[in-house]
Amino acid sequence: MNRLGLLAAAGTVALVLSVAMPAQALIVFDPSNYVQNVLTAARALQQINNQIVSLQNQAQMLINQARNLANLPYSSLQQLQSSIQRTQQLLAQAQRIAYDVQQIDRAFSTSYAPVTGSQSTQMLVTNAQSRWQNSVAALQDALRVQAGVVGNLDTNRIQTSALVTSSQGASGALQATQAGNQILALQAQQLADLTAAVAAQGRAQSLEAAQRASAQDQGREQLRRFLTPGLGYQSSNVQMFHQ
Repeated sequence: MNRLGLLAAAGTVALVLSVAMPAQALIVFDPSNYVQNVLTAARALQQINNQIVSLQNQAQMLINQARNLANLPYSSLQQLQSSIQRTQQLLAQAQRIAYDVQQIDRAFSTSYAPVTGSQSTQMLVTNAQSRWQNSVAALQDALRVQAGVVGNLDTNRIQTSALVTSSQGASGALQATQAGNQILALQAQQLADLTAAVAAQGRAQSLEAAQRASAQDQGREQLRRFLTPGLGYQSSNVQMFHQ
């Protein structure tokens, strides 16, 4: 077979193969389409990443909101109420002339009233003794209230330490606010104790001053009676030893 015959045979075989192979079996690579597909996939992946970040931010926001709404696990309300009740009980146990306006008015219209010439000597002595007992009772009450206030200091110290620790370790705004409110309540309780101590001490001082004023008034009346002819001292013969 000569060279021309070989070329004709090869051409025939190629023609037959091209006719027998289906069109869909041919693979065609389009670079521009490939690049477009890659860019589309990259944009889709970026959108998914953005959505994941957004969900993470929303989850963190919900966690922060939950922390801000969480209640403070520590409460000093019961201890503060107990301290206030102890102080109130001591004030309520005030003896004789207590913290009552009507009772005070009655006492100053009787025992502490200005002395008159019509009052008997026995009445003057009785009133003086009553005033002295009022002063002693008020001093005792003041000391008892002061002792109660001092007894509350240790409780206040413990509560202050616990509240400051809770405030510093607060996980959210609500816990910090509640800790601050309880610290303010503790300060109010301390002011109440101070008010009670000042009131008790002031009561004792006022009754002591009233006693001194009444004693001076009574002393002037007794001196007047002593110096009044017929009412004062009458001399008489006294036999001291049997003869």
